[in-house]
Amino acid sequence: MDALLAVRARGITKCFGEVVALDGVDLDVTQGQIHGLAGPNGAGKTTLLGLLLGLATADGGRLEILGTPVGRALTAPDGVAGFVDGPGLYPWLTARQNLAALAALRGDGARTAGIDDALDQVGLTDVADDRVRGFSLGMRQRLGLAAALLTRPRLLVLDEPANGLDPAGKRHVHGVLTRLAADGTSVVLSSHRMDDLEALCSEVTIIATGRVVFSGPLDKLAAEKRELDYRLVTSDPEAARRLAAGTQGIHVAVDAATRYGAEVLVVRARVPALDELVTGLVHAGIAPRELTPVVSPLEAAFLDLTEQHPEEPAR
Repeated sequence: MDALLAVRARGITKCFGEVVALDGVDLDVTQGQIHGLAGPNGAGKTTLLGLLLGLATADGGRLEILGTPVGRALTAPDGVAGFVDGPGLYPWLTARQNLAALAALRGDGARTAGIDDALDQVGLTDVADDRVRGFSLGMRQRLGLAAALLTRPRLLVLDEPANGLDPAGKRHVHGVLTRLAADGTSVVLSSHRMDDLEALCSEVTIIATGRVVFSGPLDKLAAEKRELDYRLVTSDPEAARRLAAGTQGIHVAVDAATRYGAEVLVVRARVPALDELVTGLVHAGIAPRELTPVVSPLEAAFLDLTEQHPEEPAR
């Protein structure tokens, strides 16, 4: 296995009866990288995460995690932590007691310093002695992340870790994951939120009906040949509309919304034509105030790739 890879999967297959959940899946996750995993419901993401956590075994193919081939035993490989379908917690215990119980189950002992540090990292220090049954979904997700951090994992596998988080909580979790990756921890992050994947991930794998339909850097999904719709707000919308209409490769529509008291134009273009339009606006003395995609490049590519693969009952 390449020394730089935390995960190397080749031709992974997994079936549940007659249902093919994974069909020849390849996956490379580089050490110190946050790797996104996306796909429609039923695409096979949960099954793949379960294989990485040792909750299931593959029927075929080769899987190596942290340099070690994975066998057929249902056990989490050393150095791997995380959760699938939400963290398993004891609702009648406090946050601190939950972490102490999990540490004891792992044989690590209930090290107060380690528990306090994990709670602090995820921003739960103030509620450390509150019972988990009163926690919101987002707080439970953060406690699950704290439980994973207790083991100081080299590979962290997370399923929708930002689910239920408010903006402050999401920013906190993003910061934790970014720091972990900077320190060399590899993260596999499954999410339906394209904005989370775009904010955190350097590479992404998209799965549809148990097969990989894309895997690679995010910028490949925003290839210059792809047309996207953009919202354009300028200091002079009428002049901007005329200029856009006269720019080759630009298609103009009107958005009923306004921003900064000005009309919002919607233009459809590839990146080179968009660059030409922005240059033309500046030269004409028209100030671009906002230029944002209506649908993010990742979401547009996701829809394009997965709509070609109608959903089947995978897991």
